[in-house]
Amino acid sequence: MTADLLLSELAATAKAKAHAAAEPCPCGATTLADRPDGTVVRHADTVAKAHATDTLLPELTLRLTAATHLPGVLLQPLSPTPVALHGRPVTFWPYGAPVDPDNPDAAPWEDAATLLAALHRTPAPTGLPPMRGPVKASRAMARLRAAAPAHPATAPVLRAWSALPRWARAEAPMPDTNTLCHGDLHLGQLVRHPAPDGPWRLIDVDDLGTGVPAWDLARPAAWYACGLLPPDEWTRFLAAYRTAGGPAVPADGDPWPVLDVPARALTVQTAARAVAKAVEAGRPLDEVEQAVVDACDRMGTAPPELAAGYAK
Repeated sequence: MTADLLLSELAATAKAKAHAAAEPCPCGATTLADRPDGTVVRHADTVAKAHATDTLLPELTLRLTAATHLPGVLLQPLSPTPVALHGRPVTFWPYGAPVDPDNPDAAPWEDAATLLAALHRTPAPTGLPPMRGPVKASRAMARLRAAAPAHPATAPVLRAWSALPRWARAEAPMPDTNTLCHGDLHLGQLVRHPAPDGPWRLIDVDDLGTGVPAWDLARPAAWYACGLLPPDEWTRFLAAYRTAGGPAVPADGDPWPVLDVPARALTVQTAARAVAKAVEAGRPLDEVEQAVVDACDRMGTAPPELAAGYAK
């Protein structure tokens, strides 16, 4: 099956879901993403997502069911049951307006933190699988090893990876198996629904599950520690999470003892993906990519001190 065929049939599936009986249809289809881990097509106000080929259908169904019980936190699927298309499970969602990447000053850090706190406070449904954050980090490392074994940036990333505890490398169970987590939180996982100015909701249940809630704070923590997120934005995010009663960090005092391992893991994951993508594209690392590699180098040569350490 070619990627073009999948896109064509996914668009037809989205059209059928969007318009049960409306012909002819003037809407057209828009490809929102086309990656191995997810192909996403929008038709009118309906979004169809073809999940990765290795997605386990029973686990995805459990994650969809969990989402239906959190209407104020997670975008609600249009159907709680996936359908199959060329061996890939497909889910349907209402369209939501994403965060504007060209207006960083309007980034909804407080909304993201408040939604996360609500998610983390919600009892995890029985049988929900572990969140897949560490698994995604491990896969990023496998991609790095395959794509760039001899690149000069690979060695410091591998050193930083080897210094992480086994659970953060998906080699052992996570120490928390009760807290409901998103598993892959970043600003691309928020949309306004109904578009364009409805309330913010979290999207993407692929990695939803139980685990260490600090993982969901780790990407902005890592960006801050690497000097890529301004201190005031990090402070706003952390303060909003604490105000909303989020359990991942203490209500006051130093959050870094809790955030240290997840933030280091997300830094390593980001660096691994950056190096692999640069090598695959035949280009040098850009400034941001080099910054996360440099952070890995500092993590691998000195005891990690997030707040004052690998940010400098």
